[in-house]
Amino acid sequence: MEELKSTMEDHMNQMADLVEKFSAELRSGLRPAYDNFIGFFHAIDWKEPWLICLMLSHAALLLMTLISRRNINFQMYLFLLALAGVYLAERFNKFLAGNWKIFASQNYFDPHGLFLSVIWSGPLLVIAIIILVNTLFTLCQLIVRWKKAELRHRARLSHNKEE
Repeated sequence: MEELKSTMEDHMNQMADLVEKFSAELRSGLRPAYDNFIGFFHAIDWKEPWLICLMLSHAALLLMTLISRRNINFQMYLFLLALAGVYLAERFNKFLAGNWKIFASQNYFDPHGLFLSVIWSGPLLVIAIIILVNTLFTLCQLIVRWKKAELRHRARLSHNKEE
């Protein structure tokens, strides 16, 4: 019995060590990502007029998306517009990398397009996801209304047959 108890304690200690190592890896794994984000955030001059305009245009597009949530046709145009913006981001990045001196104080446009992906494509993808979720909810509501109408129609038909 003591041998079993000793084996169980050893096993529990091994499990506790594994959990502790795993949680330490998770904590250290998130810290470099957080540090990179903070470095990225501080490297940008957020007072540049073109960045302010870009952020305001994203805010306006988001507001337009939320206000027009009941108009599915208009939402589809916004959805396609957002996805077209993401699709053209690489070409946009190349163009802006060649002409950054005209509008910016420093060259934010790296060859891999990280800056533009975060500042341009990220918000557009979030807006596209919001539109997609709204469309799915609207379709679910439409299916429920259609099914209720179908059941009412069947009930009327069976009621008419009884008479």
